[in-house]
Amino acid sequence: MNFVCQQCKQPLQLDASLVDLSPSAYDMVTASLPPASSSYARPSLEAEKLAQLPAPPSVKTAWQQASQGRPESPSSPSSRAQRKQPQRVVVHPNESFVLLQDSIVRNIPSPLPTASHTKKTAHIRSRSTNIPAAPPAAVQEEPHHPNPSPLSHHLRSTLRLFNLLSSRTDLDHPLCAECTDILLTNLTRQLEETKKERDGYIAFEKEVRKEKEREGEGMSKEEAESKIEKLKEEERLAIEGLQAAERERQQLADELRALELEEKALAEEEAEFWRVHNAQLLKSAEQASQLAALHAAYAADSATLEKLERTNVYNDAFCIGHEGVFGTINGLRLGRVTGVPVEWTEINAAWGQTLLLLYTIARKLEFTFENYRLVPMGSFSRIEKTTGDKAIYELYGSGDLHIGRLLHNRRFDFAMVAFLDCLKQIMDFVKSQDPHVDFPYLVVKDKIGEASIKLQFSQEESWTRALRQVLVDLKILLKWTTNGTNG
Repeated sequence: MNFVCQQCKQPLQLDASLVDLSPSAYDMVTASLPPASSSYARPSLEAEKLAQLPAPPSVKTAWQQASQGRPESPSSPSSRAQRKQPQRVVVHPNESFVLLQDSIVRNIPSPLPTASHTKKTAHIRSRSTNIPAAPPAAVQEEPHHPNPSPLSHHLRSTLRLFNLLSSRTDLDHPLCAECTDILLTNLTRQLEETKKERDGYIAFEKEVRKEKEREGEGMSKEEAESKIEKLKEEERLAIEGLQAAERERQQLADELRALELEEKALAEEEAEFWRVHNAQLLKSAEQASQLAALHAAYAADSATLEKLERTNVYNDAFCIGHEGVFGTINGLRLGRVTGVPVEWTEINAAWGQTLLLLYTIARKLEFTFENYRLVPMGSFSRIEKTTGDKAIYELYGSGDLHIGRLLHNRRFDFAMVAFLDCLKQIMDFVKSQDPHVDFPYLVVKDKIGEASIKLQFSQEESWTRALRQVLVDLKILLKWTTNGTNG
């Protein structure tokens, strides 16, 4: 049979002293074990000891409640004994054994395995797997073989010893050496704790005795009544303080409810404020966007206005320049020179633009010519005389040499002289309005500058130069009209 440790479940090898345990040694071990009912008497003994202590009932009650409320350690010896005790059966070995001689042992035949041996082996295996062992009484009831072997006798005695130790102590046996050392360490610690608990009981007993001695001295009736009155006064003050605290608590609760209502109102007001604020921000952003658009439009319109202010429609409508010796108006040459044949259609169109320019300046200045009326009609413009014979002078010429055309060219000369007269009138008007205006070429009868404007009986170069000087004066007159005092 193999034994295992009941703690770590490791196989054990029994000492030789346990194998050859004699009945006297067995009885000595049994006598040294504590009685099985000692653990049950501990609570009652503690209660009786507490009742016998000379202490006030209130102190005893408080100590008893404290001792009852303290949870008992599950590893304490008493708890383990109480859990194990109902399962243990005290078995006292009352059998005597006869030691056989070696010669007799050799002649004893080894028994065959029987049902009882199988049952015993199963019983031992059940202990090795932590199944509670059968009571020793069952072992005593096993049938006795007529010739038991010494090995089975030693095993049975060892098994009874282990059952006895397990029933009388809080531990299951057998144990290995390591588990025994651990057990001794735990028991030493429990012993220290028990000593501390004993010291506490001794200190408590001393306090109880001192309290009893103080009570034995006693106090007078007047002192007792004074102490009672003092305690009543303290009770009254405590009740008043409690009532004041209750009233303060109620007041604080009311203030808390008022603050919660105020907080709720403030939260709603804050939500409304943020809603209005967000709406205002959106409106402000929209207005800022509109303002930016208006600023951009204003800047664009200002730029356009400035550009338009710098733009002179009269300069665009009547562009006066020069091309070589020719004065030009809107790209039309005015005059003729030798070697450069200019068509009379171009000259007549240029004279029509020139007469239209003089008519436009007079209309803008609201000026009325004396004795003449301008009739701009393009290439067939004319000047009508409003006094005297009321003649009509055509301001266009022709290159034909027949007698009729000669008379027509004479009227053409009269028209150009009348044009110079009208130009002189408006130049004098402008100089009367602004003496600082300076015209480079003055008009004297049929001459402008030093050149005559008549075509007959004069050279074409002189006539062309006179026409160019007419355009220069008209350009200065146009500039003053559009940019000067009347511009």
